[in-house]
Amino acid sequence: MTTHLEPSTGARSAPNGLDAGTRTALFETMVLCRTYEEAILREYHADKGPGFDIGKGLVPGEMHLSAGQEPVAAGVCAHLTTDDALTATHRPHHLAIAHGMDLRAMTAEIFGRETGLGRGRGGHMHLFDPATHFSCSGIIAEGYPPALGQAFAFQRAQTDRIAVAVTGEGAANQGGFHESLNLAARWSLPVVFVVEDNDWAISVPRDAATAIPSNADRAAAYGIPGERIEDNEVEAVYAAAQRAVGRARSGGGPSLIEVHTLRLWGHFEGDAQGYRPELAEVPSHDPIPRYEKELRESGVLDDDAVHRIRSTAADRVEDAIAYAKSSPLPDPASATSYVFA
Repeated sequence: MTTHLEPSTGARSAPNGLDAGTRTALFETMVLCRTYEEAILREYHADKGPGFDIGKGLVPGEMHLSAGQEPVAAGVCAHLTTDDALTATHRPHHLAIAHGMDLRAMTAEIFGRETGLGRGRGGHMHLFDPATHFSCSGIIAEGYPPALGQAFAFQRAQTDRIAVAVTGEGAANQGGFHESLNLAARWSLPVVFVVEDNDWAISVPRDAATAIPSNADRAAAYGIPGERIEDNEVEAVYAAAQRAVGRARSGGGPSLIEVHTLRLWGHFEGDAQGYRPELAEVPSHDPIPRYEKELRESGVLDDDAVHRIRSTAADRVEDAIAYAKSSPLPDPASATSYVFA
């Protein structure tokens, strides 16, 4: 459960009208996402040596972390309930957390344990959670078409539930992206498309792969609204998502939001990132210290509030890590269980 703190005396609303409680909640979500990934980073690298053996350790295999992209998750998911569907990418943890996924079950899945969401069979790129209608995949743009199916079901049932499909800017050049926008527009489906532009499609800069500066401009080709948020600004994401979600819930159809966000760490853990000329400057663009500074200057947060938020996040995360470590590994004899054939 997220703890909403009372704002400090003298707290001022943001220029966009957001109250102190909402701004605090956005910060709490961002801190929880980052705290979680810092812990996963620690556990992932703890036993990969000597050298770096991707197959070793408590968390074997690849690991894609989303540090720096927290404003997208916090700003978008603030408008969703767990009855809404969310499809994500191979870099999914921030979105899963912001959408309310159980930290213990998610962590156990990442550690390959029997108590995980998929009984330890899927790992961190394949988190499927019926309780929060969340799914993700390692296939580029894969989440867009399933979101259409979910949105179509919600529309047919005459509910106000919506689907949100998140992908990276590299996936905006995939056929699945364009086919999904076209069909969603044609059927006026209650879906919000979100593009996380972190500048790098693995190691390829967006300007080398994409013909236009903003994927939000592509929305016009399908007759739907498109909006790009610069500077990884969580309150701007919140406002854009509020408009798009409101449109989808009211029967107005789909929208596209692109957020110019930031990948603080490598494409995967072990990525040397020699392709990034701006790497030395990246930490200075971290959105969490920047937002904390803004909220302190506005009187929304003080030292005690920040300490409580960070301590609460750390307690929740360490509880989930301990739960995963103490959970049993799947019995090798059950390798053919839970499959279609």
